[in-house]
Amino acid sequence: MSSIKVTVIKGCEKADLSAINLMALDKTHKHLKIKKPVVFFFIDDTQMLEINQNNLGHDTYTDTITFDYEEDADIEQNEVVVSWERLEENAITFRTSFTEEVHRVCIHSLLHLAGQNDKTKDEKEKMRSLEDKFLNLYCST
Repeated sequence: MSSIKVTVIKGCEKADLSAINLMALDKTHKHLKIKKPVVFFFIDDTQMLEINQNNLGHDTYTDTITFDYEEDADIEQNEVVVSWERLEENAITFRTSFTEEVHRVCIHSLLHLAGQNDKTKDEKEKMRSLEDKFLNLYCST
């Protein structure tokens, strides 16, 4: 049984989950020794903005929000919310394939669950390097 569960939240009809390599995310999850399963929710920008406002007090769009429940005994799984529309726009902005972008963002969230931060310049550089590492290890064709 995979420790990754991918769920599409109602209202994100354009999400095509066939672009996601669950085996690659599962291998990354195991490599990082994340204890709990992770549920990825793929939603639209409107839903993401609402979650960002209500949970973090941020009035901005973002590609992903990670809810880390690793140390919460009452919650069985971690949750990651991803904006499908941000993924599409990021792929264009960063001149990468959509498949690479979806995996990069999912790996980014898994890295947060494994304790990585990206607040400082050095942390951002390390995070990007680790994203590249896991993309190359598990997502390259």
